[in-house]
Amino acid sequence: MQLGFVSAIFPELTLEEVFEFAGEAGFASVEVMCWPPGKALRRYAGTTHIDASQPVEETRTRLKTLFETTGVVASALGYYPNALSADAAESEVAINHLRTVIDLAPELGLDTVTSFIGRDPARTVDANWPRFLEVWTPLIGRAEERGVRIGIENCPMLFSADEWPGGKNLATSPAIWRRMFEAIPSKSFGLNYDPSHMVWQQMDYLRPMKDFKSRLVHVHAKDARLDLDSVNDHGVLSYPGLWHTPKIPGMGDIHWGKFFGALTDAGYDGHVAIEVEDRAFEGSLDKRKEALRIAGRYLKQFIA
Repeated sequence: MQLGFVSAIFPELTLEEVFEFAGEAGFASVEVMCWPPGKALRRYAGTTHIDASQPVEETRTRLKTLFETTGVVASALGYYPNALSADAAESEVAINHLRTVIDLAPELGLDTVTSFIGRDPARTVDANWPRFLEVWTPLIGRAEERGVRIGIENCPMLFSADEWPGGKNLATSPAIWRRMFEAIPSKSFGLNYDPSHMVWQQMDYLRPMKDFKSRLVHVHAKDARLDLDSVNDHGVLSYPGLWHTPKIPGMGDIHWGKFFGALTDAGYDGHVAIEVEDRAFEGSLDKRKEALRIAGRYLKQFIA
């Protein structure tokens, strides 16, 4: 396995600065954010470390130089929009840019793109299903034609009023993943698995690595802490932000030794990207760098 991080936490840094930090801090890879340039629609979104509208040859040269000078590689191109949004314009932008990122990956020598499925939060899973098939069948087909794997993160995107009650990502549970992979059985369709989202949904975060080991495309390392007093006060039907706190690995409720044990049992030997969404470390650029150094030191005990 190779330990890296998600570049979204460094929106103010250039691609070169991100890779230079990664090399200095001893990381092997970076999941590089590829949002269209512009204003972020939410926290941790909108970061553009690779602009897909720029000439491919120029971007390829930049990456090749960075790989050689820092010893760090790109684990994936990341873009996490809501392709199933009820807002037709938002959905169209997301789908078109996903196509662009899928096309870009092999041009840069990469084979992995990470994203969300998306969802209309006001509608049920069944009501979202026809739109899921309409949007994602051709997207996965496009990826398969280009030798690209799509890793879907299992974050429910269910933290604020505008995401209530269903959340903005359909791929939240093993039952839904099974249904998705049966509907679109391509080997180019898999998971960017994040155990923290299983923790706050009060689900087994180890079992998916056994049940879906053939679908593990990419892995996120983020921790989560549940405040049981707040759960008892508000109940699990309230906004999860009332009783759930994202933390860096080692500072939440995940047993990381068991997690990496399950990953190795599954035969996973790909990239593990630390995702920093810990508000305790968001006060400055230096604090965010510190968060990655701390998390990196902690997780490296599990990776040779």
